[in-house]
Amino acid sequence: MMLALEMYRSPAKFLAAKAVGGRIPGILTGPAAPLRLVTINEPKAERAGWARIRPILSGICGSDLGMVTGSTKLYFSAVVSMPFVPGHEIVGELLDDCEDLPKGTRVVMDSVLTCAARGVEPCENCVSGNTNRCDRITVGHVAPGLQTGFCQDTGGGWGNLLVAHRSQLYAVPDGMSDERAVLVEPLAGAVHAALRANVQPGQSVLVSGAGAVGLFATLALRELTQAGRITVVAKHPKQRELARAFGASDVVAPDEVFRGVRRSTGAFRLKPEFGASEFLLGGVDVAVDAVGSKDSIDTVLRVTKAGGRVVLSGMPATGADLSPVWFRELEVTGTYASAREEPNGRPAFETALELAGRAPLDGIVGARYPLYRWREALDHAHSAGRLGTVKVAFDVRAS
Repeated sequence: MMLALEMYRSPAKFLAAKAVGGRIPGILTGPAAPLRLVTINEPKAERAGWARIRPILSGICGSDLGMVTGSTKLYFSAVVSMPFVPGHEIVGELLDDCEDLPKGTRVVMDSVLTCAARGVEPCENCVSGNTNRCDRITVGHVAPGLQTGFCQDTGGGWGNLLVAHRSQLYAVPDGMSDERAVLVEPLAGAVHAALRANVQPGQSVLVSGAGAVGLFATLALRELTQAGRITVVAKHPKQRELARAFGASDVVAPDEVFRGVRRSTGAFRLKPEFGASEFLLGGVDVAVDAVGSKDSIDTVLRVTKAGGRVVLSGMPATGADLSPVWFRELEVTGTYASAREEPNGRPAFETALELAGRAPLDGIVGARYPLYRWREALDHAHSAGRLGTVKVAFDVRAS
C-alpha cells in the first residue's frame, strides 16, 4: 500500500469548477477539486522492461492545474483512465534493476506512454522518432493514458511509488541536484518547442508568457537557435528578471506588447472599428504562445508578420479569433511534450539534461510541499507568478 493523491471522476465537481471557479478561485483547490489523498495499492512492474520508481520530487505543471480546476478540454477525456495518480515531472530512484540501469539510479522520465511501453507494434510516429505523437496511447497491456500521470496503471509522481518502462527513463548525472533534475521534463518540452519553431538566423521572436513554459522556451531559443531579438511578455517583477537572465532581449508587460513589437520591428499598428482588437502590419517573424489563454493567443496572432510562424506551447483555450491566420497566411504549429528524435538528431531529454546542468536554474523550484499539504501546494502553484515562484513541487520523501 502507498500514500498518493488520486484524481477521480466527479461530474458534479467538474461542473462546479466550471461554473464558479473564475469568481471564487479558492474553490478550485477546495471543495470543487476532484482530488483526494488516499492509501491505495502500489502499481506493479510485472513485465520485462518495467521497474518501480520512488519519486523524490514531483513538479506541478499547468496541465495538472488545468485538470484539477476543470479547465482542461473534454477532448482529453478519451486518452486518460480514471482514477489515476497525477504527476509527470519527476526525479526519482529506481527500486529495481531496469535493463542497463541498476537499482538505486536516480532517473528522470519522459512521461509519454508510447508503443514501446505498451508492448505493441510501433506506429509510424514512433518508428520515425516522433514519439510524442504516438497513435497507440490507448491500447496494449497498459490502460489508456497519454502520459504517466494520466494513466490508472502506472501511478504518478504525486504518490509514493510509480512504475515506468525503460524507454521512458534517463539517468541523472551524479553532480546534478534533485531541484535541477525535476526541471528536466519541462525543459525537454521547451527544447522541443524551440526546435519546432524553426527560427532562422537573426529572426525576431516573441514569447508570450513568463511562467515555467515561457521562461524555459526563452532559454531554449537562446541556447539552441540563432534567434535575433527575443521579446518576452512578462506580468510580474520576478518573471521579468528571469526572462532577461534566460536570454530575452526585451521584456514587455501584457499591455505593452503592440507598442513594443511595433517599435522593435517597424510595423504599422491598426485599430479596427467597434472595439475589435488591434493588429500589426508587419511584426515578429516567430511568436510562441506559452500561456494558452484566449487573450494570449489573440495577441500572438496579431503581432506576427504575414507568412510568419505561431507556435502554441500552452494548452489552448476556446474562442481565439483566427482571422489573422487567414488574412496574413500565418503558419500555426503545436508543440506537445518532447520527442525521441528532435530536429537536431537527439532526444530532447539528452539536450534538456545538458541545459539543466549549466543554465541559471538555482531557486527555480521555489517551494516544496509534502503530499498532505496538497491544497496549499496547488494554491501556491495557481498563484506562482504573482508570488515570484516559477515551479512548485511535491517533496514526496517528506510525505
